[in-house]
Amino acid sequence: MVSSISLLLTSVALSFASPLEKRVVTSLNQAAFEEAQQRDATATRAFSGTEIKTSDGKCLFINELSGDFRANLNPIEIATCDGSAGQKWDVITAGKHNDQAGAMLIVNTLTQACANFDPRRQAGNTVIMFSCGGRADGGGEVTNSQLFGFAGGAGPLSFEPKNAAGTCLAVTGNVLDQAPCKAGDAAQSFTFGGASGAIPASTPEAAPPAASSPAEVAAPAASSACTLTTVITMIRPQSSEAPVVGIATSAIASETAVAPEASSPAAIGDIPSVNPTTPVPVSRAGGTLNPTSAAEAQQRDDTATRAFTSVSLKSANGQCLFIDPTAGDFRQNLIPIAVQPCTGSANEKFDLITKGKHIKDAGATLVVSSLTQGCLSFDARRAVGDTAHIFSCGGRGDGSGEQTSSQLFAFDGGNTITLAPQNGDGKICLDPKGAKLDETTCSGAADVYTIVQ
Repeated sequence: MVSSISLLLTSVALSFASPLEKRVVTSLNQAAFEEAQQRDATATRAFSGTEIKTSDGKCLFINELSGDFRANLNPIEIATCDGSAGQKWDVITAGKHNDQAGAMLIVNTLTQACANFDPRRQAGNTVIMFSCGGRADGGGEVTNSQLFGFAGGAGPLSFEPKNAAGTCLAVTGNVLDQAPCKAGDAAQSFTFGGASGAIPASTPEAAPPAASSPAEVAAPAASSACTLTTVITMIRPQSSEAPVVGIATSAIASETAVAPEASSPAAIGDIPSVNPTTPVPVSRAGGTLNPTSAAEAQQRDDTATRAFTSVSLKSANGQCLFIDPTAGDFRQNLIPIAVQPCTGSANEKFDLITKGKHIKDAGATLVVSSLTQGCLSFDARRAVGDTAHIFSCGGRGDGSGEQTSSQLFAFDGGNTITLAPQNGDGKICLDPKGAKLDETTCSGAADVYTIVQ
């Protein structure tokens, strides 16, 4: 208890003393962590369990509780080498999340997350750990924000991310940050040392040793008992820092995170018609609504131009789109859209926004839930039956995104709309499939929704 309090007080002090946005959780959500950070046992490792040393002999390390509940967004810190699990790294040259020759992933052995560079983030917070493949739930494949040039050898070498030519990771104080690449700069020079040895590509990798830290222990068998995981996030109000979220044209890590896929919506009587403002159970990642995070992520754009306010969208089969504000994650992202008989409830009301913070394109609209203020989104990367959902407008999980084509739908006025997202290239429409909205091939009149005031 004393150590936990000390950790939290330290994080508060750091959040005001440094541009580094310090996140602290008291524990990981073990199930979400294990889903997000899966070890690639098929990978080719140039080094396994190695230290990464700076030019002055210190080690890069990860504190598994310095990020979020899945061990994403952790900063890469620097300290005296002590052989601890957080100072061990794998260098992966081929595998599920690296399909490029001459490139490497830098994977922390303790958390199995990948070093990630995002130039859109606040200065001092662009270098973070994130689920390998670039999706917070671990379902991503390959992203160049996690690939660094590598020609072999233990170094000295620099870490230059594939998504930012001319930018190198550099030691800044006690964290890893970015700087313009400069030959001979000691702050950009790293070596691999203390490795257990290279693993030949032709040799199947042995199973990892038994877990020796809480972050590596397998979750206990499921039972009927409930476990409450407390997540504490330290946020400075003026910060523009945000988790990385999928933008259709971006190659940077995304936070289109999932817990288990959402099931069919519950009966209307079981669903709140008022947006919750207190912690309540939610269906997806986090398990419990975080009202502060949800309010930050789902902000109403009072500057926007609304073609319609609080209208129902009636499909060709006469049913209306409907959302359950508790069916998403802890920030009310990833809420599936139900299709059910029209009742006029607040759950089926939407605003059509044609101009504002998250839409600059003429001839298009955002479809925004009047209840939660999240935007209707389409993500073709997600599992079949789970590609249409409500997500923070702008496409970043914390609400700080600007515009993404996954949330824009063609609209020139009138009382009808076809839900054909821009990132579907005119071929994909969102239509009823059973009790849920899902993707289909556009077919004409069946794709048209009537706007009911």
